[in-house]
Amino acid sequence: MKIELVAFDAVPAIRTVREAVFIQEQHVPVELEWDGEDRQACHAVAMDESGTVIGTGRMLADGHIGRMAVLKTHRHQGAGRAMLGALLEEARRRRLSMVFLYAQISAVDFYRRFGFVAEGEVFMDAGIPHRHMRLELSD
Repeated sequence: MKIELVAFDAVPAIRTVREAVFIQEQHVPVELEWDGEDRQACHAVAMDESGTVIGTGRMLADGHIGRMAVLKTHRHQGAGRAMLGALLEEARRRRLSMVFLYAQISAVDFYRRFGFVAEGEVFMDAGIPHRHMRLELSD
């Protein structure tokens, strides 16, 4: 598996993965998925041995990590861990003191393993329960 940090427009498959995971599988409304933030974000993509994009995630300039998605056929093989690791490394390179995200409840434990701490109450986003989580970064 290979991880690259890319611009949104450089890899059309980012859109394909997010459409498959969020819009088709999780029924997130199209207008919520495409929020206008992608062109300013740093995107991580995971590729399989053949170079096919199997996962993606993004980080905004303020340290907001989101849109973490791995195709159903490639889950539990380390793509999510590798992409999140690359985004955290980029956050440290940018000298961000903190990153945060809105984790689907099913993914809270995944983020906890990286040191993220859940804050506040469960809230609904696109009909899916989430928790706000943050991670303080050290130099």
